This record gives sequence, C-alpha cells and structure tokens, in this order.
Amino acid sequence: GGGGGRGSAHRPVVIVHGLFDGPGDFRALRGFIAESHPGTEVTVLDLFDRGASLRPLWVQVEGFRRALEPIMANAADGVHLVGYSQGGLICRALLATTPNHNVHSFISLAAPQMGQYGDTDYLKWLFPRHMKSNLYRLCYTPLGQGVSICNYWNDPHHRDLYLNSSNFLALLNDERLHPNASAWKRNLLRIRSLVLIGGPDDGVITPWQSSFFGFYDANETVREMQAQEVYSQDSFGLRSLAARGALGGCSVPGVPHTAWHQLRPIYERCIRPWLT
Repeated sequence: GGGGGRGSAHRPVVIVHGLFDGPGDFRALRGFIAESHPGTEVTVLDLFDRGASLRPLWVQVEGFRRALEPIMANAADGVHLVGYSQGGLICRALLATTPNHNVHSFISLAAPQMGQYGDTDYLKWLFPRHMKSNLYRLCYTPLGQGVSICNYWNDPHHRDLYLNSSNFLALLNDERLHPNASAWKRNLLRIRSLVLIGGPDDGVITPWQSSFFGFYDANETVREMQAQEVYSQDSFGLRSLAARGALGGCSVPGVPHTAWHQLRPIYERCIRPWLT
C-alpha cells in the first residue's frame, strides 16, 4: 500500500514456521491478525516446509533472508517478525546476520532459544535408537550438524562437545568465540522489542524455560535467563535489550506446543499488543 504504512495502517507481519510445519498451519493466526488489524499484510514464508525443515539452519537462514528482504525493502516503517518454535531460532539468526534489517518487534513464539535437551515424540520418530542422553554422539559430529535439530541440541552433560561442535547455537549465542560476534550483536539490537512467549505445559520445548533463555546446568537444574552467562556477559545483546526495556513476554500455563498460534486468547494477550 502507499503512504509508507503511516496513520492507521499496520506494519506488515512476517511469520517463520517451525519444524515439520508449513504456511497452512498458520491460518488461525492470520485470521486473528486480519480481524484485529484489518488490511495488515501477513506473509507466512513458504520455504523449508515439512521434511525440508530438517535442513541445516544456516541454509534455512539464507533462504528466509532472501524471501524477507523484498518485504522489508517495501516497508518504510519496518516489519514485525514472528518465529514459531524452530522458526524462532531461525529468526534470531536472521536478525543477527542482517545488518540493515528493519524489524520492529521480534516475537519468539515457543522457541528453544537456549537449545533443546529432551525426549520428545518427534525425536523418538527421527532417532529411534537414541535417547536424549546419547544423542550427543550423533549431534556433535559434522554429519549430525547437517540436521536442524542437532544445530540447537544443547546437552548440559557434554558442554565441551557442544561448544566445540555446535556450528549454529553456540555461535549465535557467542558461547563459542567468532569474529562476527560484535557485528551480530549490533544487528540484533536494531530491533525495537524482543517478545518471548512460552509456558510450562508446552510439552516439546525442553526445558520449557528455553523459550525465555533459561536452561539446565550440569545437574539438570534450570537456571533462569538472568543466571545465564550469556546474559551476565551480554554476549549477544540480551542484557542490553533488558536494560532498555525492550524485553517483553508472556508465560502462559496450560498451552501445549502446537496450540500457541491457534488460540485467540494467546493472540490477544501475548501477540496483538506488539503489532502496532
């Protein structure tokens, strides 16, 4: 639309789906947005759907960036970015590695932001002979890192292997030093707000606090975001966001993983307020 999206118009919303999903899974969310903010341009990026969502995350980040760039270029006032589940990690990597992005609110919807360490159904289906305690043997190899899930598999009992072998999450979190860290942090900090949404009955994100940058220590005790080294050292900008009041969120009990984008009350309470 003309006028650069000023006045009553709303910023375009771009949605990145999760593992084994595709655009069809977001009909409800699109409907909620259309109803509450008529005329809003909503795009669910149609890439790496279903089985293709197992492709390495950096490959996906590249593809989603190419799809997002023209949408950003046409949005004078910027866009809102919603990343669901694995898509929330893809979005964070996108933001970190795109110097000129104009994302306003980044909404991380039930995403394993600090990684995943748990036996969920899809894991049993993908790796029937591996339980969470020995999945590291596969994930922390070059072959394993070719599978998206292994890119954010974070085994608290094999920290050194994670730091040395995770070529996605450990880099994104700047837990493993790399030359682009300060640029990535600067890029992420271009967002106006980071909105973290999740809850204790998710059933897939393990620990569920990973949606809020909490994670297990070596004893599998969950340490909240403020107790994480990446927060205290402000490795990738989390503490900076908190310091400028740019960290929002919603922890909601009773919501299973596949329902976060389907429930109107979640939309009204946790997502809609940020889509201004």
